[in-house]
Amino acid sequence: MSVHPATNDQPLQTGQDNQVKASPRPARPQRTMTANPELVDLPPAMSLSTLFILLVGAVLGAFGAVMVLPAWAPNLSASLLGEEPKAYWYLSRSSAVAAYGLLWLSMVFGLLMTNRMAKLWPGGPGAFDLHQHTSLLGLAFAIFHALILLGDRYISATLEQVLTPFGYSGYEPFWVGLGQLALYGMAIISFSFYVKQWIGRTLWRIIHFLSFVIWLLSLLHALFSGSDTDLLIGWYWFSGGSVLFLTIYRVLVSFQPAKPRPSRNEG
Repeated sequence: MSVHPATNDQPLQTGQDNQVKASPRPARPQRTMTANPELVDLPPAMSLSTLFILLVGAVLGAFGAVMVLPAWAPNLSASLLGEEPKAYWYLSRSSAVAAYGLLWLSMVFGLLMTNRMAKLWPGGPGAFDLHQHTSLLGLAFAIFHALILLGDRYISATLEQVLTPFGYSGYEPFWVGLGQLALYGMAIISFSFYVKQWIGRTLWRIIHFLSFVIWLLSLLHALFSGSDTDLLIGWYWFSGGSVLFLTIYRVLVSFQPAKPRPSRNEG
């Protein structure tokens, strides 16, 4: 005599209950130092061809000011240089301040983006675009800042000394060497935007964590090798303090304990 499955209600119901209880709950997303992982998959804000034109323009502009201008416009060059050749130094200092300011903006937008504070302004994708644009523009100004020193008679640096970290032995060689390391670090981080799909998220994040080291090297370079540090000391305190504040806030938010979610079976 067979028993219809519908008459065996209790065992079937118990099995269903066990299956419901045994089913795993959705895993809670892990808290990481990158709070907006969806932004990692965004394409570069600036095309590679545009970046190439930007960097080539910075290099040609520096070499043009150093080599072409004195030959093509000797009277203009003489009026700019005079007896004390400071024109190239002024060009280098102004481009250095611009590069430092753009690097600061890149750090700020990057920290706002990973803190999710960018939702207030200018939005996640907007912060990502501004983060990358300021980083790439800062790299261009930093390259111009380094190469334009080839025209300064007081520095008297060769191209090899400018391009080789700690290869210059004249004015403040150690702090200048830190700036050279920061320049190469900025280049690595900037180009990582374009190889992200080949190197993977993990390596890309590790490279981006180097931004904090690059920022510190740039700040030390500006403080101890800049001739106008006394004039800009307030700016250095503000920029350094703001990056430190946003970094601490990022760490605290990223690693704070998650609040337990109430069980669905409660009540």
